[in-house]
Amino acid sequence: QVQLVESGGGLVQPGGSLRLSCAASGFTLDYYAIGWFQQAPGKEREAVSCISSSDGSTYYANSVKGRFTISRDNAKNTVYLQMNSLKPEDTAVYYCGASIDSSCPAAALEYDHWGQGTQVTVAS
Repeated sequence: QVQLVESGGGLVQPGGSLRLSCAASGFTLDYYAIGWFQQAPGKEREAVSCISSSDGSTYYANSVKGRFTISRDNAKNTVYLQMNSLKPEDTAVYYCGASIDSSCPAAALEYDHWGQGTQVTVAS
């Protein structure tokens, strides 16, 4: 059974940090580009970061550049999103998706598998 499971969300104060994990089972992440998306209430799912399967290239939305870092541990079949200097506007449900398109597509519909999401709330 193909499954992605996110974890690591929570409530954090502005300026704080969280590390999200996206663990895969039933398939190997090595062959997929893995993207992190955020979805705030009433808004569409938007790409935050992605790591390609071909050469490990990473991509970030302008709003998170310099604050978020994506990485993958193929031995653990897991991708991480380190989130530093968090802001209230980062508050959203964060989803990881797996795309067979190694180029890290920006559109959510290009992703083949999704996790259930993890809530990140940044508030004082």
